Amino acid sequence: MVYRWHQNYFYILYISVHFYISEFVFFTEEERRVRANDREYNEKFQYAVSHTYNSNCIMTSKYNIITFLPVNLFEQFQEVANTYFLFLLILQLIPQISSLSWFTTIVPLVLVLSITAVKDATDDYVSLTHTHIVNKYPILFFHFLSLQKEKWMNVRVGDIIKLENNQFVAADLLLLSSSEPHSLCYIETAELDGETNMKVRQSLSVTSELGDPNNLAQFDGEVLCEPPNNKLDRFCGTLYWKDCKYPLSNQNMLLRGCVLRNTESCYGLVIFAGPDTKLMQNSGRTKFKRTSIDRLMNTLVLWIFGFLVCMGVILAIGNAVWEKEVGALFQSFLPWDPPVDNFLFSAFLSFWSYVIILNTVVPISLYVSVEVIRLGHSYFINWDRRMFCSRSNTAAEARTTTLNEELGQVEYIFSDKTGTLTQNIMTFNKCSINGRAYGEKPDLNKQLKNFTAWNPLADRDFCFYDQSLLEAVMVGEPAVHEFLRVLSLCHTVMRVLVYKAQSPDEGALVTAARNFGFVFRSRTPGTVTTHELGKAVTYTLLAILDFNNIRKRMSVIVRNPEGRIRLYCKGADTVLFERLHSCNHELMNITSDHLNEYAGDGLRTLALAYRDLSEEQWEAWAERFRGADKATDCRDDRLAAVYEEIEQDMMLLGATAVEDKLQDGVPETIAILSLANIKIWVLTGDKQETAVNIGYSCKMLTDDMTEIFIVNGHTVQSVRGGASNWVPNKSKCSPPQAPPSSLLESITNQLRLVKASFLNRDMKKYFPVSVDQAHALEADMEREFLETACACRAVICCRVTPLQKALVVELVKRHKKAVTLAIGDGANDVSMIKTAHIGVGISGQEGIQAVLASDYSFSQFRFLQRLLLVHGRWSYLRMCRFLCYFFYKNFAFTMVHFWFGFFCGFSAQTVYDQYFITLYNIVYTSLPVLAMGIFDQDVPEQRSLEYPKLYEPGQLNLLFNKREFFICIAQGIYTSVVLFFIPYGVLSHATQSNGVPLADYQTFAVTTATALVIVVSVQIALDTGYWTAINHFFIWGSLGTYFTILFAMHSSILFNIFPKQFHFLGESALWPNCVAAILNRNPHLITFLEDVLQAQFISNNI
Repeated sequence: MVYRWHQNYFYILYISVHFYISEFVFFTEEERRVRANDREYNEKFQYAVSHTYNSNCIMTSKYNIITFLPVNLFEQFQEVANTYFLFLLILQLIPQISSLSWFTTIVPLVLVLSITAVKDATDDYVSLTHTHIVNKYPILFFHFLSLQKEKWMNVRVGDIIKLENNQFVAADLLLLSSSEPHSLCYIETAELDGETNMKVRQSLSVTSELGDPNNLAQFDGEVLCEPPNNKLDRFCGTLYWKDCKYPLSNQNMLLRGCVLRNTESCYGLVIFAGPDTKLMQNSGRTKFKRTSIDRLMNTLVLWIFGFLVCMGVILAIGNAVWEKEVGALFQSFLPWDPPVDNFLFSAFLSFWSYVIILNTVVPISLYVSVEVIRLGHSYFINWDRRMFCSRSNTAAEARTTTLNEELGQVEYIFSDKTGTLTQNIMTFNKCSINGRAYGEKPDLNKQLKNFTAWNPLADRDFCFYDQSLLEAVMVGEPAVHEFLRVLSLCHTVMRVLVYKAQSPDEGALVTAARNFGFVFRSRTPGTVTTHELGKAVTYTLLAILDFNNIRKRMSVIVRNPEGRIRLYCKGADTVLFERLHSCNHELMNITSDHLNEYAGDGLRTLALAYRDLSEEQWEAWAERFRGADKATDCRDDRLAAVYEEIEQDMMLLGATAVEDKLQDGVPETIAILSLANIKIWVLTGDKQETAVNIGYSCKMLTDDMTEIFIVNGHTVQSVRGGASNWVPNKSKCSPPQAPPSSLLESITNQLRLVKASFLNRDMKKYFPVSVDQAHALEADMEREFLETACACRAVICCRVTPLQKALVVELVKRHKKAVTLAIGDGANDVSMIKTAHIGVGISGQEGIQAVLASDYSFSQFRFLQRLLLVHGRWSYLRMCRFLCYFFYKNFAFTMVHFWFGFFCGFSAQTVYDQYFITLYNIVYTSLPVLAMGIFDQDVPEQRSLEYPKLYEPGQLNLLFNKREFFICIAQGIYTSVVLFFIPYGVLSHATQSNGVPLADYQTFAVTTATALVIVVSVQIALDTGYWTAINHFFIWGSLGTYFTILFAMHSSILFNIFPKQFHFLGESALWPNCVAAILNRNPHLITFLEDVLQAQFISNNI
């Protein structure tokens, strides 16, 4: 998706991975103290001493004009390969050990460093440009008792700034006042936390009266709060003003990255600026991910280096023996060059000389070629029109270039359900009220009731199949009215009839209540106004008990116009049923049956309840609530305990069922991926029955699975007993005879603790249960869970939290050593996406938080099959063929020097001339292998999708592994033997027609080099499976380039101009004449060469 700058420039800031915290701050800030409109006072504190921390300037670039060259070179030479080649370059500058000119190493090294530097400079310049635009954005702030226009970068901690409608929040602000009634303001946080809903913030009542600019300019309140942190959903602080103190919470804060909506203007006090803001605290570096091929290459490079050292040692020993036995005879007329004074020192120098000569077994061009190929594969993903969603105008995006071949090796997929497998567009389908179920479809041919006929505020697009609910509303059944009243009051929806809800579920429920005559109209900090069957009713809002992933419920306490106080609650049935009055047992059983029925239909369910409160109960609880709300330490825990007190002995009203339909193509995609031997785990917060039904709908669970293995339990022992009844007592997860599928569910807090705490000891803070009991089972429960799940064809984990999703992924990564992929669409999937080897974000209804954290993104789950089976498989295939050929051609090139050492007195003399050595990897053989690595295919894309089993070689790592590597180098060594010994055997005794010997160095070198270029070019032609015009041009063009340069290099013109640089003498036509003479005098040589080439190439392709 293309994001316009004026709409989403914070998106660019958020994804920046080059954010650097100032290196000049040597303290740890324990608390922050800020005084309004007093820069001199604020600058006394350590956090305000540094200009970077005191200002609102954001720097996401790493370099400037002065530091770019040294810093970039320092970073590049942290790569082992670059340091290795720099070390070789230094060795080549020592005349006693170098038989190669320095340019043979420095040319490719400079080329690699330059390409990388240009890429880094371009990325940094783009980041710098974006941040400059943000830093220079205009803002109004108080300076010298008046509002002045200034740039964002010049805002300081303690300043009071003015925001206007549709304007981005410049820093983390304490809201002081607003133009809206009751000092409310509305913000959009999609760029901050990925949620597209509107949120409301309110200032303290004591500061809400400071709306006049003169009062704000003289405001001198002081804030004592927590230090900068990355927690987006909490803030703890205290405002001291006029000898009083007032507690501050997240509801009083406007965070940088939010957008002011539906609010004319507001004023805020800057608490955190620049790098201290929560936005920037969350935009640190993402964990660097490496592919399995990268890790294997690191190992192979070490092996190759060891092999290089062994060859150097062998040749050094040969040099010592030769110098002692033979070289000593020539000392009188061919003495050793100083400082060599004995054969051992000569061998020592010879060792380093051969290290230089033989270093091309690991050429520096390998790393550049790999990055170019990966970049090409990324562009193919971005350009794929079959992964473009026209409805949302969203294209697939490869947000990284380092993981493409890993897409062809995925074994486990961990998927969210809501918004990933489903559309996350909710519709109210069924409900259960006072034990009666509504929402059945008795007669599909019957015309639906027109809600707008009796309710002018109804939504015209709303439809409900069961007319009996509407009839119950119209006749005035008390339970039905109370049920709909809960839906119209217990929520966080804002505005009038264009509802802005924090979740699609909530919006669907409020819309349903609206259509049945209970219409939510407006809210203030202290009231909620509804229209109940056409009559306006205003409720006094006494308290809101917020929803979170731990509570899994939300409550409101209201006073109706008659003065009666009532608590309304909605939440997960497993949580709500535990808090019901004992007299609800029979109704709870009936409602549970309805809930199971709804879940069987794949619907999302919530339970609803209420509790009447006396005035004395309310006053006593409100006092404890205010005390917890004002607490400066452990505020969240205190509030949770107070909430728990009041949410007891409730009366059950019923339950709701909301439908979230599957996305297009989900069942087909899962079926195809399953045929590719990819195991799919769904990690969802829904209840078991809902997850089972979705499993069948999307074909994760199929009819041929005769048994579904379910692990339920309320204690550790019951969970272990349920698992051990079936799990085979084996150390490895071998496929069992039965069952073929599994559903692992955590129903109670205790079980969720067991399931999660054995994965992470930090789970203690989430559940009010003894963690030590679970930790005692940590090691063996972890293995049992994994063995149970891995032995199954499909796994669905229910009732899991966002953190538990990441822990399950980490468990599989750690024990299975398999490539994992996590896919999700919301902020609650970010931890799972970052934990997996590959993270995929769905750009859906829940903002872009998952996309920001992902490695790849698109808009529909069905595109995953194309990403893996086409792009992933091709990327893996191409990279493997590229590496096999690259190692082959370089061993064939380098090992010729090794054999030549035995025939040149181990003198470290090279076979090829220095120009050929320099150009071999960067001109003669670079482009053909790049073309194969970027464009090669084994089968068309349609066949990849029709035959998913073609994906399995990547999972089994068959195309490039240690065995394949040794085969490649063995073929390269064999080729080097043929390339060296055949020309040597022919030329050593060959003569021209006039009797002049052909055994000269130039002829041997040119013949060997020419044979090498021809052989490796023919080899890549045989290895290429998919020919394009680019492949033809690069392969045959490289051959033509070689011969063109060869004729130029061996011409008398260059020799006459640069006699010291071009040592080969004679005309350029000399070597063809020599080759012709060899072939004429050795007619059996042609037949021999044909047999060798046929045996080598044909057997290799077979």
